[in-house]
Amino acid sequence: MLHIRKAAERGHADHGWLNTWHTFSFADYHDPQYMGFRVLRVINEDRVQPGEGFGTHPHRDMEIITYVIDGALEHKDSMGNGTVIRPGDVQRMSAGTGITHSEFNPSSEVPVHFLQIWILPDTKGLEPKYEQKFFRDEEKRGRLRLVASNDGRDGSLTIHQDAALYDSILEEGMEIDCPVPAGRHLWLQVVCGAVNVNGVSLGQSDGAAISDEALLKIIAKKDSKLLLFNLG
Repeated sequence: MLHIRKAAERGHADHGWLNTWHTFSFADYHDPQYMGFRVLRVINEDRVQPGEGFGTHPHRDMEIITYVIDGALEHKDSMGNGTVIRPGDVQRMSAGTGITHSEFNPSSEVPVHFLQIWILPDTKGLEPKYEQKFFRDEEKRGRLRLVASNDGRDGSLTIHQDAALYDSILEEGMEIDCPVPAGRHLWLQVVCGAVNVNGVSLGQSDGAAISDEALLKIIAKKDSKLLLFNLG
């Protein structure tokens, strides 16, 4: 069973410096039908104008993943980390007992376009942690490349939850078959492009909640980038 979340039906706010779309309820957007999917709580698609950003603010007891699509995002936090996240990078923060951080577009010319993802942790009160890794396009082309998991396998980031995140780049006409173990649930997010998933068409920024499917067949209708969440 596939439940489609069309891009245009998401929550939306345009603050001038920030244009943001919420797949699930977030901030002033509330829809009781979209409070998350399994342990996946937030997928926000943000565009931040040059020289703008989010000032220092707190988080706790959340696994936060940042994925830059275009541009660059400067990160600073209370753990002493200061980095710039660019396309190909995946950043993970385990907020645990509490952190503060800021996110800023360091460019004076181009916006930054990124996804921020929140996953509920399996344990509260963990020690805060930070991790950032770069994954080459060649690792993702025509396949599902694991970029986050509960045990850090295959060089992925480590998150505190029975969940796995895969990144993929598909050229037009490419196909991927993804077996789905019994009891697992998937969320597919189209970062860009267009795909056919088990006979259903998804376009840019569309998402799909997938349950009770033994096999996921993904066919790229045009050059595409995808994120796939495997959830308990």
